[in-house]
Amino acid sequence: MADAALVLTGSPSLAPLLARGALLSPFKRPAPDAEFPRTRLVLPGLRVDLARLAAYERVCGFPTGEDALPLTYPHVLGFPLAMRLMSGRDFPLPLLGLVHTSITVTRHRGMPATGAYELAVRVEGLAPHRRGTEATVVTEVREGGDVVWESSSTYLTRHRTSRLVETPGEEVRKPLPAVAEWRLAEDVGRRYAVASGDRNPIHLHPLAARLFGFPRAIAHGMWTLARCLAAHGTPDSCHVRAAFKAPVLLPGTVTYAAEDGRFELRDGDERVHVAGDVYPA
Repeated sequence: MADAALVLTGSPSLAPLLARGALLSPFKRPAPDAEFPRTRLVLPGLRVDLARLAAYERVCGFPTGEDALPLTYPHVLGFPLAMRLMSGRDFPLPLLGLVHTSITVTRHRGMPATGAYELAVRVEGLAPHRRGTEATVVTEVREGGDVVWESSSTYLTRHRTSRLVETPGEEVRKPLPAVAEWRLAEDVGRRYAVASGDRNPIHLHPLAARLFGFPRAIAHGMWTLARCLAAHGTPDSCHVRAAFKAPVLLPGTVTYAAEDGRFELRDGDERVHVAGDVYPA
């Protein structure tokens, strides 16, 4: 648990946080037993910018103009607080190359877009991974003192490790039936960056993406999840879990597949990019 709460007066600006994290990255020494920030960041009295929300809804495929936050939007609201923690000197994992590997979300009830909320974000801990070290970041949204939305995200930094980490066997599932084919434009990453504030260069320009080993810019993982959930639909009270398995290159063509509470985004019948479940909370 976090040792203390730090109450903020406004949402941090992402650009300087990303710059700070990039500059400090070469000096980080990641390890699962490293110290990590214990402070819980709290932002009370938050109100949603409706114009920015509408831009997010358009790029992700959600209906616009409704007095309801899409299930994934609180992640966008909490992301600057998470970046403040993960870009700091006391966070042991380098921000450059950090990969969002999974997220679980629980929404306890519908959330009006015109509501007032309190955000709280903390680093829950570090854990060994067969490819390096993984950090878990928890975000909570309260309305009137009650938790109405909460998430847990894992972020992986790859590094050499001598530890043998047992990885649970992944459940083998039959491929889901295809529902739609989506042709993704080259500018999806830039449009999502404007709406979300996440301007990581690997999502914006091919040259920046090549520095990290990608042939072209890649879509934000949270955009792929949001796009799937916009197509799938979510009840007011629900639980979602998703794993980000492979990057989506831009431009590109992907297949959205779904059945019952399961969904996935894949390259035709082959590589799966994101897979998840939606079920009542």
